[in-house]
Amino acid sequence: MGRPNVGKSTLFNALAGEKISIVKDTPGVTRDRIYADVTWLDKTFTMIDTGGIEPDSSDIILSQMREQAQIAIDTADVIIFITDVHQGLVDSDADG
Repeated sequence: MGRPNVGKSTLFNALAGEKISIVKDTPGVTRDRIYADVTWLDKTFTMIDTGGIEPDSSDIILSQMREQAQIAIDTADVIIFITDVHQGLVDSDADG
């Protein structure tokens, strides 16, 4: 989980070992939950890629993306929080 365009889908694809999620420089490309079964360090697990989490918004698409991310959060055993290495943590990260 994390803000839009911090590399969530890139990490997801790298761990999955194939291009499953679309990766673009444009925020908002990933909108639904995307699943992949992954084996890493002899452990097999299901990973979920989500759209970036924006603070509460009245925009219907952004609120639906947030809802999809929340479903993934609610079902997860582990959550990986991704942030932009150049920007670091920003105020909106605390809102997610």
